[in-house]
Amino acid sequence: MFLSVFELYKIGIGPSSSHTMGPMSAAARFLDEVLNGDWPRPAGAEVTRLSVSLHGSLAFTGVGHATDRATILGLDGHQPDGVDPDAVEDILRRIEREKAVSPAGHPRYDFDPSSDLVFDRQDPLPGHANGMTFFARDADERILLRRVYYSIGGGFVVSEDELAQMKAEPRMVRRVEVPYPFRTAAEMLSMAKKSGLSIAAMKRANEEVGRTREELDAGLDAVWKAMDGCIDRGLRGEGILPGGLKVKRRARQVHESLEADWRSNRPNPMLANDWLAAYAMAVNEENAAGGRVVTAPTNGAAGVVPAVMKYMVRFHELTKPEDVHNFLLTSAAIGGLIKHNASISGAEVGCQGEVGSAAAMAAAGLAEVLGGTPAQVENAAEIALEHHLGMTCDPVGGLVQVPCIERNALAAVKAVTAASLALKGDGTHFVPLDACVETMRQTGLDMSEKYKETSQGGLAVNMPEC
Repeated sequence: MFLSVFELYKIGIGPSSSHTMGPMSAAARFLDEVLNGDWPRPAGAEVTRLSVSLHGSLAFTGVGHATDRATILGLDGHQPDGVDPDAVEDILRRIEREKAVSPAGHPRYDFDPSSDLVFDRQDPLPGHANGMTFFARDADERILLRRVYYSIGGGFVVSEDELAQMKAEPRMVRRVEVPYPFRTAAEMLSMAKKSGLSIAAMKRANEEVGRTREELDAGLDAVWKAMDGCIDRGLRGEGILPGGLKVKRRARQVHESLEADWRSNRPNPMLANDWLAAYAMAVNEENAAGGRVVTAPTNGAAGVVPAVMKYMVRFHELTKPEDVHNFLLTSAAIGGLIKHNASISGAEVGCQGEVGSAAAMAAAGLAEVLGGTPAQVENAAEIALEHHLGMTCDPVGGLVQVPCIERNALAAVKAVTAASLALKGDGTHFVPLDACVETMRQTGLDMSEKYKETSQGGLAVNMPEC
């Protein structure tokens, strides 16, 4: 099983990988299909108008997750990793005024956001909670092309046919020949023992099958630069977050208080937790504001891994430049196992699949760079994930703000605690990571749909004033 570190850590925009980045990428796929796809084209017919309907979780919480805005941007030819967050409002105003989209390389298409973008809350698509249907019509309103896509978490998008194939072969191995094709944590530990390599080293060997070492390291540096930049922007941000909940940014205030304590040299046993919280909240406040973030493994959980890495880089005296690379490689190995054997989608398994996975990834990365053995790294991931099992996804108002921002802060603290506990043992432990991942999958199947990113249960309905 091979899932690249750059598939888990994708640079994009907030507030949601599945509800924002996914629909934007799906729109890009549809545009490519319109222009280059092998579909029957009636003689003389030309595509003149586009439309889209959003279903399931995308319909229920789409506005709060900026799904509508992302879909419109995607149909205008913009990609998550390339669109300028500061230019978004001007782009959307232009499309609304002209009632048309103008993607590069395409003719201009009629598209009125008020009528051609539909939130269908009555008819969920059968494949996945995050479904969307795109239509291309001619001047006589005939449907020339219809395509269904699903956003399956972490910014990953699949077509109707691709999802059917995945379900037919749920443990299908991606056909990439790598030296360490571990599909489970047990296989990962077995390969590590046989090879004498760390998890980071095995993951590096797998990644270097498709790219040079220099290309890999440059890509990892770019991911960390984007994460670190997101923290810095979040620590400077002020004011009220968009969306109507009137949630006030707090990361800057917390950070300024911590800096004051740091300069005064006053002892405070809470400082480690507070620094982690400030960094995580900074990322998720930026995400909530639609800023540039990195899926880790999702946008809703994007603050956990960067917070732990930032804390490591700033405060751990043994940190070396290559530690950032090893942290990301190890955490991606764990994230890939979770995605392959369960899910990282809140719409599929609740927040245990997002923040729980992020905590496991961060704990494993930290244990690795602090000298942990492969068994200790696996133990750290298991501890962190185990204590997020059953966590629901119930965003108030459909926004990635409450409880998401604070939840990332607490998960960063849990990740560090998990790594510390694992490093104080010898790697042997009662619950294997594989069992924990399978438990998360089963729990997600049993979880009521109202607790899976629909805002129909939990905090979302017990906050009537919102």
